[in-house]
Amino acid sequence: MPDLRITEIFLSLQGEANTVGLPTGFVRLTGCPLRCQYCDSEYAFSGGTLMPLDDIVSQVHDLGVRHVTVTGGEPLAQPNVIELMQRLVDASYSVSVETSGALSVERVPVEVVKGLDLKTPDSQESHRNLWSNVAHLNPQDQIKFVLCSRTDYDWARMRCDEHGLYERVADVLFSPSHHQLPPRDLADWIVADRLPVRMQMQMRMQLNAHAECACKCACACKCKCACKCACACQMCMQMHMRMPLQLQLPLQYDVM
Repeated sequence: MPDLRITEIFLSLQGEANTVGLPTGFVRLTGCPLRCQYCDSEYAFSGGTLMPLDDIVSQVHDLGVRHVTVTGGEPLAQPNVIELMQRLVDASYSVSVETSGALSVERVPVEVVKGLDLKTPDSQESHRNLWSNVAHLNPQDQIKFVLCSRTDYDWARMRCDEHGLYERVADVLFSPSHHQLPPRDLADWIVADRLPVRMQMQMRMQLNAHAECACKCACACKCKCACKCACACQMCMQMHMRMPLQLQLPLQYDVM
């Protein structure tokens, strides 16, 4: 029976893209071949629970929503994710996948909305971009650039022109990296250049800005986990990286 290694399955609000704010079921797969310097889901790099696809679909059903996002880590690193997405589509879910763009999206079901997160130079992983993926994008799909600097912004503009990205997908999203690029700077650049992009602010960063730690650990910098401090508590890190309105179903399987 096909299975996948899963970090978590939970209900929250979609925090980005053109369905932002919509109650969504998230299936977070374990593992990622990239190491972006700003990664906000490092806890999904390893561990996880091996689950049969039937049980994953059953837990998604129990969440009680029709929109599902398959994410990671890098979900396409596990080949059986293609079958999972097809099963969700066949069950009449509205499905999207969040992927780095480093692995081929050719086999992703056409009904699935692909969110391609292309890597900029300051991510330290831009050499991993698989540009042949552009040919497999559909008008419903979206491309995101997380920008850390003016250099990243100029690089992303050039790539959009070079690959005709504005005309190929529904939205091109420019998102400022948290604590690295002031949002006002990015807004000013987009307006000044009249770029046909959508500026995106991640909802979870705004909602969690004043959140308390999820446990009683001693966060040395007193930042309430609102920055990348050296807080050793895994619970605090995961609390900050997720949306606060979350229903997480217990995983009933032993970690392999």
